[in-house]
Amino acid sequence: MCRVYRVRYWVAIFNVRNLPLSNGVYHLVVKRYLILGVLSLVAFLVFSIPTPGNFSVSFFDVGQGDALFIQSSTGVQVLVDGGATRAVLRELGDHMPFFDRTIDVIIATHPDQDHIGGLSDVLRRYDTKLFIESGVESDTSAFLALKKILEEKNVTQVRAIRGTRIMLGGGAYADILFPDRDVSMIESNTASIVMRVVYGEHEFLLTGDSPRSIERYLVSLDGSNLKSDVLKVGHHGSKTSSDESFVLNVAPQYAVIQAGKDNRYGHPHKETLDTLQSFGIRTFNSGEDGTVTFRSNGKTLNISKH
Repeated sequence: MCRVYRVRYWVAIFNVRNLPLSNGVYHLVVKRYLILGVLSLVAFLVFSIPTPGNFSVSFFDVGQGDALFIQSSTGVQVLVDGGATRAVLRELGDHMPFFDRTIDVIIATHPDQDHIGGLSDVLRRYDTKLFIESGVESDTSAFLALKKILEEKNVTQVRAIRGTRIMLGGGAYADILFPDRDVSMIESNTASIVMRVVYGEHEFLLTGDSPRSIERYLVSLDGSNLKSDVLKVGHHGSKTSSDESFVLNVAPQYAVIQAGKDNRYGHPHKETLDTLQSFGIRTFNSGEDGTVTFRSNGKTLNISKH
C-alpha cells in the first residue's frame, strides 16, 4: 500500500494593473509577488507534509470515546475509531495537511456510539478505500448513518479476522489478534477488534473495549508475544478490562486511557489505575493530558502532548 500526496495550488491574483505604476515598477511588483508566492508555497510544503522516516500513533482527545490516528513513515494513514462526535474532525485537521482529503484505512473496533459516532462526518470530508469492522451490527442511528455513507461512497468493507496483516509501508504493519471467528452475534464490546501495530523496535497494542475475558483468552493464545511498548487501555479504563495477567504479558512501558474529563461513568476506575501503577507503567489520560502522540524512528520513541 502506498500513498500519493496531491497538492492543490491556489493562485492569488493581485490587480496591480490598476495601480498608478510605470512599466518598470509594474514588472518589479509582479516579480516580487511571484517570488513571495514561490517562497510561501515552499514553506507550506515543508511544514504541511509529514516528515519522511517518522512513524506516529496519536491518541486523540475526543471526550468520552476512542479515536486514534496512525501515520507510517511512507505516509500511509489509518484511523481507528472516530469517537462519539465531530470532535475527531478537529483532531484530524491538526494532524493532516489541509489539502489532504484521503485516509487509506478506517477501522471501527465495534459499533458503539463512542467509537463510531464521528465516522460518518469523517467519511463526508475524507475519502477512504478500505473500511474494516468487527462484523457486529447495531440498530442505532449512528451505525445506520455510517453504513449508508459507506454504501454511497462505494467503500470496500471487510470483517477483521485473526491472521490478517495490514501492511503500512516502511516496514510497519498491523496484525489483527481478535476476532478469530464470526462474532456477529456476540456482545459488542466482547467482539472488539484487537490489533498490534509494529514499527521497528516499537509495538502498540490497541484493544477497543475488550473485556477481561477476551484479554485472558489472548493471553492463552499469545502469552508474552503480546509484549508491546504502548497499551491502549481497554474500555476507557473501566474495571471490566485490564486483567492483571494481560497487563503482565503485554508489559508496556506506557499506557493510554481515552476517557472524557469528569465523565459520568467514572472512567478510569481506581482498580485499573491501581493495576497499571502496580506494574510501574507510565499512564496518560486524554481527559487530563489531551491528545498524546508517540513518534518513532524505529529505535527511539518520543512522546508529545497537546
